[in-house]
Amino acid sequence: MFSFEKLDAWHQAMELTDQVYKVSAEFPREERFGLTSQIRRASVSIASNIAEGNGRTSAADHCRFVEIACGSVMEVVSQLHVAMRQSLVDRERSEQVLEHAERLARMLSGLKSSLQRDGGRDPQH
Repeated sequence: MFSFEKLDAWHQAMELTDQVYKVSAEFPREERFGLTSQIRRASVSIASNIAEGNGRTSAADHCRFVEIACGSVMEVVSQLHVAMRQSLVDRERSEQVLEHAERLARMLSGLKSSLQRDGGRDPQH
């Protein structure tokens, strides 16, 4: 098992990706190469950047990848709002995804703070 697989933030990112894939599966077919692809790529990017950052040797690099992951959370949130405004997803389902994204953003903020405080040692979140 890789050390990033022990991070709660990575597991939560994977769960958010699952939610995004389920919600976006209901988007119209003509969005397949538009919003569907974009929101899915952004969600996959979150867990990927957590993993990649965990593989870096410096705390600064690790923090940078956690920041990128947080930016990808914001992309998902923004794209979900587009989907809601275009009536591609119902409010109840989107609220669940938005709540999960908010929790994940807080976790990533905590992970970044821990990395900065501990000098890049592998925090067990």
